[in-house]
Amino acid sequence: MHFQQFYLSCLAHASYLIADDGEGAVIDPQRDVDHYLEAATRLGITIRYVIETHLHADFVSGHRELAARTGAEIVFGARAGVEFPHRGVHEGDILQLGGLQLRPLETPGHTPESISWLVIEDGHPTKVLTGDTLFIGDVGRPDLAGGRGYTSDEMASMLYDSLHTKILTLPDDVEVWPAHGAGSACGRNISSDTSSTIGVQRRTNWALQPMSRQEFVTAMTTGLAEPPRYFPLDAEMNRRGPRPLRDLPARALSAEMLDPLALILDVRDADAFASRHVTGSINIGLDGSFASWAGTLLPFDTPIAVMAEDVAGASEAVLRLARVGIESVEGFITSCDGLPRSSIAQITARALRDTPQAVLDVRRRGEFDDGHVPGARNIPLDELADRLNEIDADQPLAVICAAGYRSSIACSILARAGFANVVNVQGGTEEWMRTA
Repeated sequence: MHFQQFYLSCLAHASYLIADDGEGAVIDPQRDVDHYLEAATRLGITIRYVIETHLHADFVSGHRELAARTGAEIVFGARAGVEFPHRGVHEGDILQLGGLQLRPLETPGHTPESISWLVIEDGHPTKVLTGDTLFIGDVGRPDLAGGRGYTSDEMASMLYDSLHTKILTLPDDVEVWPAHGAGSACGRNISSDTSSTIGVQRRTNWALQPMSRQEFVTAMTTGLAEPPRYFPLDAEMNRRGPRPLRDLPARALSAEMLDPLALILDVRDADAFASRHVTGSINIGLDGSFASWAGTLLPFDTPIAVMAEDVAGASEAVLRLARVGIESVEGFITSCDGLPRSSIAQITARALRDTPQAVLDVRRRGEFDDGHVPGARNIPLDELADRLNEIDADQPLAVICAAGYRSSIACSILARAGFANVVNVQGGTEEWMRTA
């Protein structure tokens, strides 16, 4: 058997290639699929199946493109309701790969159609690919199916059954391979480990500890952060079937070619953006959690022009935007020449101690509660654009986050909205604590 995990750190997403006797399947593929094809070619594998554990909300899948380029059959849980040719499976069905069997377990709870896939070798279960049902150290959030007629409580109750009547009945030595790792918004406290075993999870995963159904439902539905805005859009794109990446070209633009209605997305780092940028542009740097913040903060229907250091950076940005369903990029620029330019003042955390002024902290509430600059006001970054009217536009304002990435994004949003007296705190609260 060949088994390989592909881990995309910027989306905390794990996908898999599994094969035996030259027959393979790819599970939960990311949108750009060349690396699966390259691995299959190198290993002499024919990809027979492209399998989805559920309708992913946090990224756009490459299932249709991979199937089109290999002739493979797309496989979903029968309840997914997808709008393109596929095989809908139920528990009891079997996919054969050489001497291996892949058996679906219907495990609703994160989504109604969620399927976990059991790998059977020589008649024995050896691995389970759990999608977003069971993570390492956590389980999938139950609040993403509201548009499909289920409440969060109902989904959490389904998840309780899926875990206790399906997943936890497996032997302790069965390996657990989920679709996401630490940092994914599909869970709350996922481990940085990318695999485990049923036995280890039975002992250490908080959500698998003894508790009643109602205790589990309450725990799963209390204190959930709002899901990122792009989640429903991506799930729908995956249900309908996204178009191939080759249909999303990006071209070099001159200043004269820029659409006057376009949003300029500057993907350079915070220092480069602060030094000089196109007036009114939004900074989301490629050096951080670019795709998830872009999906959370950017409109899906507005033309976008990418500002990057070079063509390679622009191409990377276009790809990462497509991974979260943003397909409105018109092209890219690599220079501010010929366009109105602005800058953002920066201040070190040490200097902030000596220069008292209003401080806006754009970290999440839990981060803020764990420690912050005295007197700082907290507006999380994902809420900032909707709460600008709560901030005095004439008051000098130092914007801070953990290390400077989110605060640069926030400064760009504020400047675009007409706030002229903002400074970005370099090093963020991490540096503030070190200089105490």
